[in-house]
Amino acid sequence: MAELEIHHESEHEADPTGQRVGVLAALLAVALAIVTIQSHRTHTAAIMHKSSANDAWAHYQSTRIKYHNLELGEKLVSIFGVKVESVDKILADFAAQKKKYEQQGKQIEEEAQKAGESAEADEHRALRFDLGEGLLEIALVLSSLYFISRKKMFPVMGIIAGVIGAAIAVTGLMM
Repeated sequence: MAELEIHHESEHEADPTGQRVGVLAALLAVALAIVTIQSHRTHTAAIMHKSSANDAWAHYQSTRIKYHNLELGEKLVSIFGVKVESVDKILADFAAQKKKYEQQGKQIEEEAQKAGESAEADEHRALRFDLGEGLLEIALVLSSLYFISRKKMFPVMGIIAGVIGAAIAVTGLMM
């Protein structure tokens, strides 16, 4: 009868470098997950700000159309030259409405510009997170190559890429 060999974990040669690289890979994966989530949230915020800016610009355009319609009404009244009491009242009403729409237009334009600036700032922040995410992914892959090659240069390059990626991602938080 053939002998059955039972292997125990303690019989295998311990690889302390492999354990450290495994922990490094786990830490890089956690950092990658955090940066990825932040990147997605920032892209979503940029889209929402851009949508708000587009809505505000559409509102601004409708206000300007109303303003120009009032100007057209004033010109038509002056062209037809009708001189009755109600015409003066209509022209005064047109002037009051024009003033209202002009003030609203300025306010809406400011809101649209602020929303557009917020969207642009979010996109710049998201770019930082995206770059950090990419470098953290590269760091994770480089570090994992140790398990195939057993060469320590891969985790070292992974640490360098990971530190740079994390630093770039942190700059996205400070913007």
